[in-house]
Amino acid sequence: MPLQNRVDPFGELFATAARGLFMGNRGGRIHSDDKKLARRRWASRQWICCVLDFKGRQRDVWGRYYTELFFLDEVTALAAGHRPCFECRRKDAEDFAGRWQEVFRLGARPRAPEMDTMLQAERLNGRAKRTHDREIDELPDGAMIAWNGGAFALRGDELLHWTPTGYDRRQRRPRGINVDALTPPAILAVLKAGYAPRWHPSASSRG
Repeated sequence: MPLQNRVDPFGELFATAARGLFMGNRGGRIHSDDKKLARRRWASRQWICCVLDFKGRQRDVWGRYYTELFFLDEVTALAAGHRPCFECRRKDAEDFAGRWQEVFRLGARPRAPEMDTMLQAERLNGRAKRTHDREIDELPDGAMIAWNGGAFALRGDELLHWTPTGYDRRQRRPRGINVDALTPPAILAVLKAGYAPRWHPSASSRG
């Protein structure tokens, strides 16, 4: 039976046998000894997105330490409010932080806790997912929106419909309307500044 360890663009945790391209965590352990979740959905503000394989480490998933979570791709992780990990994805994390510095005109590249504090406020409304009203024409590629009852990623002139197994259909991107952005504003700004997230292969497939 799959664990409730997969993350959707709304930040919800669910169980599926489908595999994702990235793993991560929310700052520690949130599961019980019998590998179930109670009410808690994060241990700290440190929500990160990691590679699946790093230095040959073998994980006992949902064992003694942190609660491993999994994402379809990085676009999904960013929508849920996770940032690149500075340990296993240092190059990506430094790129992300450098663009953050540029966007917010900081004197130095921000440290992880600084970004985590801002992201925590942007990704949550109490315990619920916070969405952000935005003009769709201003959103960058890699942004995720709530649309017609589902989650859609923006890529070029198209909207890609998210599912746990990949992007299963696409439609023309509408123009001149406001939408509910799932991706936090700070991450939207980083994407707009040129950070290139890693997409699931289905995003490029035409079926």
